[in-house]
Amino acid sequence: MKNIIGLLLTLLVLESCARVNNKKVTSGPLNEGDTSSMPHATPLTSDELNYYKRMVQNHLDSTLGRSRFNGSVLVAKNGQIVFEEYKGFVDPRTQRDSITPSTPFHLASVSKTFTGMATMKLWEESKLNIDDPVSKYLPGFPLEGVTVRLLLNHRSGIPKYDHYMGEMGWDKHKMISNQDVLDFLIANYKKIPIARPNTGFSYSNTNYALLALIIEKVSGTTYPDFLKRTFFDPLGMKDTYVFTLADSARYMPSFYYNNREYRFEFLDAVYGDKNVYSTVRDLLKWDQALKNEHFFKKSTLEQAYAGYSFEKPGTHNYGLGWRMYLLNNGKKLVYHNGWWHGNRTSFYRMNDENATIIALCNNDCRYVYKVKELADIFGDYLQNNNRYEDDDPTAAPQQAAAAEKPKAKRKSHATARKKSTHRRGTAKK
Repeated sequence: MKNIIGLLLTLLVLESCARVNNKKVTSGPLNEGDTSSMPHATPLTSDELNYYKRMVQNHLDSTLGRSRFNGSVLVAKNGQIVFEEYKGFVDPRTQRDSITPSTPFHLASVSKTFTGMATMKLWEESKLNIDDPVSKYLPGFPLEGVTVRLLLNHRSGIPKYDHYMGEMGWDKHKMISNQDVLDFLIANYKKIPIARPNTGFSYSNTNYALLALIIEKVSGTTYPDFLKRTFFDPLGMKDTYVFTLADSARYMPSFYYNNREYRFEFLDAVYGDKNVYSTVRDLLKWDQALKNEHFFKKSTLEQAYAGYSFEKPGTHNYGLGWRMYLLNNGKKLVYHNGWWHGNRTSFYRMNDENATIIALCNNDCRYVYKVKELADIFGDYLQNNNRYEDDDPTAAPQQAAAAEKPKAKRKSHATARKKSTHRRGTAKK
């Protein structure tokens, strides 16, 4: 009888764990790659695990569960996975190749967390000073008073290149490189509506495209190689990479909510502001490394998580590569959302409780942003106020319009991809 009971219990455990497509997989400590940089934390009890699983599941059933979410979700406490789910397919049209723990998603603006911390790492190593003028690192940069720090905290006054370049004569049949962003700014800065630096917060992808160039200039290597050598390899982030045109054959495309594919366009080769591909498990490794003072100094993290914009009263603020809610009860929710084409991403970090919420999708599912409401499972973050914005204001207005009314005629992804390689040999990467 004891053997039978033991067998039944084993079968029940096996059935509830390690199911991937549209199912939860087993929860537990992160044990892949090099975890030497992970902070020490007390393992959760079985009662704690069951509580968190139940609370997360109940919330997702009422939000993502009611949508056509195509992606992955992970929630962790003390670096230990308490909930993990993978739903859908790499290509939702064909319904082949299920999304798995090793399926990398375009992180959109969550990529800025890597660019920001890469800049801070070079600052730690005294290879640059974030209070130096940008012109010290990017010869020809035309704007006085703009420092590296002002790029990091979006107070440079420079608008989004993804708004003005196409409207100011850039040939949309030619892919834009990071160097093109700088060169266009140098050539046209008198025509671009640039605000006086450090007079207000203005979120701009241009800032982080320029930061990627600074990283390359200071490090003497490419931005993709620097991130790989400095972050991805040491942390065992085996499924994370920076997209370049050389990756056109392997990356996962994105889709409208109706499963129609987004086309590859002239803005898609710029990195620093976007174009890091990763998984929820790899992002948990990134999250945990950022909580270890052996990877970054405490003083560096304090600078990164400080608010720099107080022109308007409110809870929203921006640090150096991180968004945050600065709450009246003293709590600070550090996060970044993303939106690029059909890629919508959320990365929420409750540092006081060592808890993490990550959700990634590639089919333009807005419900991804509702995972922020899970923060109250771990601490008093929303304070009974769910009016925080659901969308990350990073996408160009034309993206939102395209999502509502797609163009009648679109080039195939393969055709656009083929044409996009035209300038690969001349682009600076």
